[in-house]
Amino acid sequence: MANYLGETPVNIATHSEFSTYTPSDWAMYFIHRYSGIDGQHHQLWLVDQVARILKGTPIVVEEAAWDDGTTEYLITTGEPSYAYNAWVQEMLGEWDEEWEEYEYTYDVGIAP
Repeated sequence: MANYLGETPVNIATHSEFSTYTPSDWAMYFIHRYSGIDGQHHQLWLVDQVARILKGTPIVVEEAAWDDGTTEYLITTGEPSYAYNAWVQEMLGEWDEEWEEYEYTYDVGIAP
């Protein structure tokens, strides 16, 4: 069994495959990769990830490696952008002082 060596950050701006990806390309990557996973909580996570990407949240790519030469890209969203956070706040609606809660909820789901 191969031993895990860890992850190395990938500079997507200069990477031969990822340098041309737009936010739409990344959104489609996530949809292609995760849309077949059952469960509403996972689907909510996917919708949230796409919203993050389309609202300017950066993509983080790391290359995982094992001592047998196997490698794999680990692709995640980074720290949420200001535009994403503002959008979520807008989705929540007004704060209800009486009930001490927002008018609506926003569920980020659970990662698969």
